[in-house]
Amino acid sequence: MSSETLEFQAETRQLLQLMVHSIYSNKDIFLRELISNASDALDKLRLESLIDKDLEADTSDLHIALEVSAEDRTLTVRDNGIGMSRDDVVQLIGTIAKSGTAEMLRKMRESKDAAAKQELIGQFGVGFYSTFMVADKVTLVTRRAGEKGGTRWESAGEGTYEIEPVDDAPQGTSVTLHLKPEDTDDQLHDYAADRKIREIVKRYSDFIAWPIRLGDSDTPLNSMKALWARPRSEVSDEEYHEFYKHVSHDWTDPLETIHMKAEGTFEYEALLFIPSRAPFDLFMREGKRGVQLYVKRVFIMDDCEALTPQYLRFVKGVVDAHDLSLNISREILQQDRQIQVVRRRLVKKVLSTLTEMRESKEKYLGFWGEFGRALKEGLIDDADNRDALLDLLLLPSTASGELTSLRDYVSRMKEDQKDIYYMTGESRAMVEHSPHMEAFLAKGYEVLILTDPVDEVWVERITEFDGKQLQSIAKGQVDLGATETPAEQQEEFAPLLKWLGEKLQDDVKDVRLSSRLTTSAACIVGDEHDITPTLEKMYRAMGQELPRTKRILELNPTHPLVTGLRSAFSAAPDDEGLVETAELLHGVALLAEGGELADPARFTRLVADRLARSL
Repeated sequence: MSSETLEFQAETRQLLQLMVHSIYSNKDIFLRELISNASDALDKLRLESLIDKDLEADTSDLHIALEVSAEDRTLTVRDNGIGMSRDDVVQLIGTIAKSGTAEMLRKMRESKDAAAKQELIGQFGVGFYSTFMVADKVTLVTRRAGEKGGTRWESAGEGTYEIEPVDDAPQGTSVTLHLKPEDTDDQLHDYAADRKIREIVKRYSDFIAWPIRLGDSDTPLNSMKALWARPRSEVSDEEYHEFYKHVSHDWTDPLETIHMKAEGTFEYEALLFIPSRAPFDLFMREGKRGVQLYVKRVFIMDDCEALTPQYLRFVKGVVDAHDLSLNISREILQQDRQIQVVRRRLVKKVLSTLTEMRESKEKYLGFWGEFGRALKEGLIDDADNRDALLDLLLLPSTASGELTSLRDYVSRMKEDQKDIYYMTGESRAMVEHSPHMEAFLAKGYEVLILTDPVDEVWVERITEFDGKQLQSIAKGQVDLGATETPAEQQEEFAPLLKWLGEKLQDDVKDVRLSSRLTTSAACIVGDEHDITPTLEKMYRAMGQELPRTKRILELNPTHPLVTGLRSAFSAAPDDEGLVETAELLHGVALLAEGGELADPARFTRLVADRLARSL
């Protein structure tokens, strides 16, 4: 096959341009990214050679080699790891097959703040593409272990790349950077200088498990000590932070570090990190979890789903188990008893760490703003840790603009208040202006405002906290400590309520007098176990058709519109105009809670007719 010139995927091309023209003050990180990629390739070869005894690969001296030429101004990072096929090169380098790319690029283009752009690139993790910050041209030569022929790839990062087969490529991958001239004003150092290379490796890659050699020297530049196997007292924060960046491909420091060691019948070490910022794919279906599994320092797999639950998918790090098989599969891991024990301990440790983090209000608010929505998913899936998760919740409420915990909410409850009140909805404004709020605000009762989609689900599973019932103010009967509706009033309205129930039977299951309204004429409420309109809409958006849920129309017996309707009905129950009034009353109640009218055109016409008659 001859040489070909191919175009980068459009999003890859845009990202390359952003990388080339970015204004990073620290461009040294490009070497960390290349060494990290080389380390991953060596991990994968060692694992594959242990599993596949017939693999034709040389594993006698696995290492990373750095070669510099001051004369040619080149820097080469070479590994003898798993290597890549031609298709791998096109897919992994010519295309960014990762969730959130388009969204990241859009935000970067819109951002005028250089620091914000750096944070966005850091959240995404660009790896190989960072080379174009320091190189005018990049040449890659690779051969996949077990294959005969290799591939040569070259690009100046300007929209196209050349790719061609090579017959004499060694096993593994070499990346040669044709370096830009040194420019101290642009923080572009001399990366063809041995001194600079040694400095970068020691700072960023000392923990890499494979020897990193410079030139012809057999003495590694790095200590090769696995951080998770070293006592915490011997590891600096800077080392932890650089290791986090290695496993996460994030460019920001982690928010929290968790170092664990278990001894006994089943031994393992774990080094976990809570990031400072959420990745773009946190809420995407194809988003990955971030814990790697090792067995006796041998890399087994990325994204080990068996080690952390879905709601903790943002946790990054490494677990090194001592007693597992090297060729254990993902399917077997899900059922492995020892792994299940590790998973339970990891979850409890992460949650206890978050509980301790709450002592620092600002730090925990930062965490909650990034990962709170994901953490709430645990209330649905993790019954064993539900109490701990409830204590970690921070929720908006009517008390102030600040978030509150459930425990703080309970401490502020009025003496005559029995339940924890909440309302779900699509936005804070919609909830705050809902008629359902009127009586609660009038009595000074605090109401939690739940607007995340996941809130609609977990409140259906959680019935109480600290002995207090969680009660939706938009469902069922609410006890506000008021006396029951007088019997005479019930008797006065009974004919109207019965008539309205008949006329609106296609839309409501019942019509009754309300104790939750003070200024509005009517509102729509659900039965205690009814699905909410927002949740119903969510299911339909996911393609799940549900039977229509009829709800209850509640009337304010003191409102002039309701008392006037009762009088008009008593005087002329057969008046056709009353049917239109009933429709309008139901429509107004529906709109007040942010609902959707079944026939907006008819409702508009009825309103216009009534307005015309009033002039």
